[in-house]
Amino acid sequence: MSLLSFFLGEKKKSAAVAKERLQIILAHERSGRNAGQPDYLPALQNELVAVISKYVHINPEDLKVHFERQDELEVLQVKIELPETARG
Repeated sequence: MSLLSFFLGEKKKSAAVAKERLQIILAHERSGRNAGQPDYLPALQNELVAVISKYVHINPEDLKVHFERQDELEVLQVKIELPETARG
């Protein structure tokens, strides 16, 4: 990191920002409660649809977010079904 970027800050890529936000949300949920399903999942799903729709037209029902807890392990699974025209 250069001295100039330290004082002026660096522009982060949207993927890095999204990853940081998701890590913050997960850390918050881990420390705050022990319920079965986190209450942020519907909002997370809506935001993911909005971001992906900027690049590829998808049906909101084609994106599924699933959260599972087993003992000390927490898994957040995101399944996105892309239309045939979007696949390379």
